Amino acid sequence: MQTIAVIGAGTMGNGIAHTFAQSGYTVKLIDISEKAIEKGMATIAANLDRMVAKGTITEADRDTTIGNLITYTDVRDGVTGCDLVVEAATENVELKLNIFRQLSDVCSHSTILATNTSSISITQIAAAVVHPERVIGMHFMNPVPIMKLVEIIRGYNTSDTVTQTIMSLSEKLGKVPVEVNDYPGFVANRILMPMINESIETLYNGVAGVYEIDTVMKLGMAHPMGPLQLADFIGLDVCLAILNVMYDGFKNPKYAPCPLLVNMVRAGKLGVKSGEGFYDYSESKKAEKVSRQFSR
Repeated sequence: MQTIAVIGAGTMGNGIAHTFAQSGYTVKLIDISEKAIEKGMATIAANLDRMVAKGTITEADRDTTIGNLITYTDVRDGVTGCDLVVEAATENVELKLNIFRQLSDVCSHSTILATNTSSISITQIAAAVVHPERVIGMHFMNPVPIMKLVEIIRGYNTSDTVTQTIMSLSEKLGKVPVEVNDYPGFVANRILMPMINESIETLYNGVAGVYEIDTVMKLGMAHPMGPLQLADFIGLDVCLAILNVMYDGFKNPKYAPCPLLVNMVRAGKLGVKSGEGFYDYSESKKAEKVSRQFSR
């Protein structure tokens, strides 16, 4: 493989594009929004600059990585001539199905089609394309350039050849691929999301506060980040969408989203991306934090 297309320039998409470009692949980063493209490229540049400052990569490495990236706002133009397309759009079933129907029309039948979905059925997505055996899940973890794990999810029709190709490709990216089967939530979110949901239930029931819940899990269970802070980092809307997929898939009440989570999403409190979730990430809060540091 030489040329990779990544659809979606958001948090996951720009991280995936960054990772492939840094590994020497030509990467076509596609988003229908020019503003999203600009923001995604700015994020990649900032992350590369941070790596240079830490001595992880050289300035030449940074420049080469940026040089490996080409941006597009038209899907047809972007995916032409690609060996692999990785879809990293919003976690919405209909949106992903529409994207894959379009890819089925415009891509070569030999092009492998991967989705970064964290919970939606690979088999369902593959049913939207000609030759569903070439469709596979490639679930990266956030932040993509740093996190080692990639869940490789086989749909019902995914071929052995495609699976092995993507497993090997993931290793070439410096990742650790783990093959899993196509069930709601796969492995990562089937275990993680009920824990996050139960943490929100614990808060909702008044057992303890946000800080206390996260502290118990960090200091008592050696988690690097508390579950409520992690939910903010993932995006509360994403957590809700994943829980809904699992609840619909298993019909089991243990996957039903906590009412507090539902209401927070309705109120637009989505976590880091909106400036407020279980914690306050607003500019005024940041300024207050800086002010306290200088006053010491």
